[in-house]
Amino acid sequence: MNSLSTGDWYRRVLSLSWPVILANLTVPMVGIADTAVVGRLPDSRYMGGVAVGAASFSAFYWIFGFLRMVTTGLVAQSYGAKQIDEVVA
Repeated sequence: MNSLSTGDWYRRVLSLSWPVILANLTVPMVGIADTAVVGRLPDSRYMGGVAVGAASFSAFYWIFGFLRMVTTGLVAQSYGAKQIDEVVA
């Protein structure tokens, strides 16, 4: 039986999960970048628009995030079962 030490297990999990972690960290950065740019404008209405837009984008991204999570699992199962026709469908 192949057993992994705790350090090896953490290293494998981190090597698989870093793209998702990075993607999840970049979502709020969009709002931060927009706020930094629009914050230099003279009227505060622009900042309100960015706040509404950033909140809407984040909500949309997280609400529909289940689609990418579900499809990733389905594709991984099909790939593991060597059902390539299901993977490319």
